[in-house]
Amino acid sequence: MPVGPEVDAWPRPLPARTAIMGTHVVLEPLHRRHAAELFEAASGAEASFTYVPYGPFPTRDSLNSFIATAAAQHDPMMWAIRPVASGVVCGWLGLMDMQPENAALEIGRVWFSARLQRTRAATEAIFLLLKRVADELGYRRIVWKCDTLNAASIRAAQRLGFTHEGTLRAHKIVKGRQRDSAMFSMTAAEWPARRDALTAWLAPENFAPDGTARQSLVEIRARLAA
Repeated sequence: MPVGPEVDAWPRPLPARTAIMGTHVVLEPLHRRHAAELFEAASGAEASFTYVPYGPFPTRDSLNSFIATAAAQHDPMMWAIRPVASGVVCGWLGLMDMQPENAALEIGRVWFSARLQRTRAATEAIFLLLKRVADELGYRRIVWKCDTLNAASIRAAQRLGFTHEGTLRAHKIVKGRQRDSAMFSMTAAEWPARRDALTAWLAPENFAPDGTARQSLVEIRARLAA
């Protein structure tokens, strides 16, 4: 009978809850010391929580409760995002649905404030997690999943080079509403090309003096694949 390819079936290590240093951003394990900066970043950003199961946070206590729960969990494991340029925490992201026995996990619980969106720091934050799980820990499957109505998250998955796998219909109930989920993934076979494209996009020579990218990530990926 047909069978799939043989692989290294040794379980992958679970990620460590440690800081991850980049050029444009530092990922710090989410902690209550981040609450004040995050509350300020989330203030007035209610619409950004439309498609996620948490938030918005009308009071500091409501955000404190969310952070206290998240910081005590191993899955999801969450980091606060501190751009080097500003030095101020203004978002978070995490790893979840970790399956060491299958060498598979998901990048999720991603929330970027307006000041973080569409910046080098935002792209590098995702890149740092990808490198940790793919290069350092050897995971073979990395998932990106979002509401099918969340156009910004779908664009981000496509830009980063995740492959669309389909739709999980009537997948969840989020804030009293039915959610269909768009499923994306990146495999170990795809990762080297994605890593090269991200490295090239983040390189200083790809940016003009005013900070705009000379080539988009999609353009760089197409050029490297040619």
